[in-house]
This record gives sequence, structure tokens and C-alpha cells, in this order.
Amino acid sequence: MAGNNLKLSTKITLLSFSLVLVIGLLGGTVMVNRVAGIMEDEMGKRALAIARTLAQMTVIQQNIEQKDGWEIIQPIAEKTRVATGVEYIVVVDMKGIRYSHPVAERIGKPFSGEDLAPSLSDRENISLGLGVLGPSVRAFVPVKVDQGSRQVGVVVVGVLTPTFINILHHIRFEIYFILLTCCCIGLMGSVFLAGRIKNAMFRLEPEEIARLLEERTAIFQAMGEGILAIDKKGTITVANDAAKRLINIGKEQVGKPIREVIKDSALTRVVETGEPEYNQERVINETIIITSRVPVRVNGQVAGAVATFRDRTEIHRLAEELTGVKAFVEALRVQNHEHLNRLHTIAGLIQLRQYQKAMDYVFDITEEQQNITVFLNNRIKDPSVAGLLLGKYGRAKEIGAELVIHKDSGLARLPEKTDSNALVVILGNLLENSLEALQKCPQGDKNIYLHISEKNDTFKIIVQDSGPGIPENIREKIFEKGFSTKGEDGHGLGLYMVRAHVEAAGGAISVNCPPEKGTRIEITIPYSI
Repeated sequence: MAGNNLKLSTKITLLSFSLVLVIGLLGGTVMVNRVAGIMEDEMGKRALAIARTLAQMTVIQQNIEQKDGWEIIQPIAEKTRVATGVEYIVVVDMKGIRYSHPVAERIGKPFSGEDLAPSLSDRENISLGLGVLGPSVRAFVPVKVDQGSRQVGVVVVGVLTPTFINILHHIRFEIYFILLTCCCIGLMGSVFLAGRIKNAMFRLEPEEIARLLEERTAIFQAMGEGILAIDKKGTITVANDAAKRLINIGKEQVGKPIREVIKDSALTRVVETGEPEYNQERVINETIIITSRVPVRVNGQVAGAVATFRDRTEIHRLAEELTGVKAFVEALRVQNHEHLNRLHTIAGLIQLRQYQKAMDYVFDITEEQQNITVFLNNRIKDPSVAGLLLGKYGRAKEIGAELVIHKDSGLARLPEKTDSNALVVILGNLLENSLEALQKCPQGDKNIYLHISEKNDTFKIIVQDSGPGIPENIREKIFEKGFSTKGEDGHGLGLYMVRAHVEAAGGAISVNCPPEKGTRIEITIPYSI
């Protein structure tokens, strides 16, 4: 509807102005009716006075019962009517026959109107009626003779009452002035009120406020951190799903005092002192959390406090993954395990007096290790990436697989929007996923192919394994945050972080699963954007 497209300030202005206009019109109507009532009352008194005067005239008293008495009464009544400005003067006898009338043809005919009856019983009365000439105020006064002992007729004086339109026309300028004044005041007041309300709402429309509230709620619920807020009285006002899960509170507890939910909560202390508290470690419901508490200020005054917190175990796990600690520790463990196996092999050959074979074995493993080390030193100029590849090479050996690095691979410079840490995250997650896929293969060749190239101003990474491949129905989901095929052991962050780094560098990712088996992931990143 068109009305729904109007701004709030316009709606308020129109509503307020309409109310003022309606009140003004109602006030004008009441005023006109009141004026009409006063005029009718004054006209009735005036008509009654004229009727009394005529009823006291001897000439009328003497001729009202005469057959041709109308010839004398009619001129007197007409002169009086013209002189006083009334609409009509009618003199009737006790039978209601007219002896005078502004319309001569009606003389001698019966008077019409039920309001004549009371005056025939020797009573004065004033009535509103619809006469021959229109609506009028009529005064009825008995005509008496023999010193007031006998009634011989009635004098009726009628004054036509003004209609609503007549009165409105008569006082139209006053009404116009009042309405104009009311409209001006109403319009200015409406605009002022609408402006104040709109300013109080930060110049936002109700739909915008509703959308902001929905967005705020969605943001709070989507955040991985728990958020808990209280007002100045210590009542819980906000608690997102993460907070409810971490500290085990229910939806029904929002709106209750914080002390009833968490007895030793420090949020009330933050409200009292107004001082923030960062990275505090504490235990709530047998869960170790790290929390920060900050006061909420409105117009410089503390209006409440908000706490953000996360599970300490999860923070430590993510920190290890993001900083690469886990990867380097794993690489050292693999190398240590591999060296122990080699030492055991050499020691066994010596004990069996197979000295030549022991020497050949030493030369073989030394040559292999030296070859991969020299290759990485010469071709991969970034130490972090070279160290990562050396660790993954040993890790592949440990699980009975082989990491084949293409002989043309090389890394001389990084793309403009990519740094060493980002490349370690990308390569580390891709190779680790391939290694985990190969562990699911019970037999057969277990190979991982890696090619890093710098051609045509494009940096390209190709990782292909001989694993079971990725089912077609989940290929579009593997890069989504939180999606994992490892069940409870996975976090769904590895490939999500890969995609985040690649997209931040302006690159692209393609995933293919060849018909035979395995997975091929190709990443291209431009050197400059």
C-alpha cells in the first residue's frame, strides 16, 4: 500500500495535523450549534414580548370574536410585523381560525400546528416548529377580556430561525480565522513532534530499526564467542547461544538477576567500578573459560556491562593450529621416529655382520635425505615453506606413502597479496588432508603429487593424491566453515582457512576427482592485482 511507503515523520505529521483539523472542525460545529441555541432563545423571548404587547391591545381584544374583525386586526398585525421585523403575526380565536396572516389568502382558515393547544388553555408557551414559511421560533400568548377572566383567542408571533448554513455564513470569517490558526499551530506542532521523535530514534524508520534488531540478534547468535550482558540493576538482558552452551543457562533465565544464574559473577563489579577487565580465567559450571568484561556506557554514564568468553581448551587448540606449533611439533616427531627406525635398521645389520649392506643403507638414506634437502634449499626460497615440505615428506614416509615434488617446482617470490604464513596454512592443510585420505587406503600405491610453479605472472599450486576421492555431493561444502568429514575430531577450519587466504589474495580454487581415483586440487593466485 502507498501509506506503508511514507516515512515515520510524515506519518506522525499527517496524524497530528489530522487530529488538530478534526478537533477544529468539531469545535466549529459545536460553536455554531451553541450560537444557534442562543439565537433561538433570544428570538423566543423577543417573539414572546411582541405577542404579549399585541394580546394587551384593546382593539384586538374587542374584534377577535367579531365576524369581520380580521379587517381591523390584520392591518395592526401587519404594521407591527413590519415594524418589529418578525416573520409573521397570527391572531386566532378559540376555534383556531386565523384573523391575521402575512399571506392574506390564509386568513379565515384554521391554524396548523399541535403547539397551539397549550395556549388555548390559558398558557403562554414558546415552541420550535415548522410553519408555512419555514422553521421558526413561535411564541403563543392568550388574549383575555373581562379583566382577564375569559380567554377569547391567541396571538402567535413567529420568527424564522437561521439554518446551520445561515449561521456558518454569518460567522464564516471568525471560523476561518480559528481553523487557520488551529491548522498552523497543529502543523508546526506536528512537524516539531515528528522531528523530536525521529531524532530520538537516530533518524531511522521503524523498518530500519526492526532490521537492525534482527541483524544484531543474528550477529550475536553467529559469533563463536559467548556474549552475556546485564543492565545497571544486574539483570541479564542478552545471552547468545554460545553463552547458553558454555555456561549452561536456559532461555528462561534471560531477564533474571545475574546473581541467581552465576552466584560469583564479576559483571556487577564492572558496573559498580566502570573499569574493564580483560582476559580473565575462571571456572563456570566445571568449564574453564577466558573472559573479558567491559562496561556499557550511554551518554557517559554506565548503563550495564557485557562479558565475552570462550572455552580455554578451544582457544589453545586454535592457537596451536593458527601459529603452526602443531605442524612443527608433528614434523619433529616424525623426523625423530624416522631416525630411530633407521638407527635400529643399521644396528641390526651390524649385529648380523652385514657390514657392506649397513654401509650401503647409510649411503642410500643419506643420499635421499640430502637430495630432498638440497632440492628444497635450491628451489624453495622461503624457509618456512621449505621446512613445512620437509616435515610433510617425512610424515608421508612414516605412513608408507610417498610425497613426490615435481622437479620443476620452485618458489622464488610470493604473490603480492600473500605472505609466508598464509602459504604455510594453504600447503599444510592441503598436504595434511591428502595424507589423512591415504591412511584410509588399505593397500596399493599411496602417492601425493605436488607442483609449485611460477609462470605467466601466476602462482600455481597443484596437490593430487591417490586416495579415495571426495564424494560429489559434498565437494561444494568442503570449504565451508565448520564442515568436516572427521566427525567430532574435526573442526571444519582447515579448508575454510585455505579458501579465505586464497580469496583474500584474489586467487581461485578448483577441485577435481579423476575417474580412476584420488583428488586433485589446483590453486591459482595472481602475482599482482
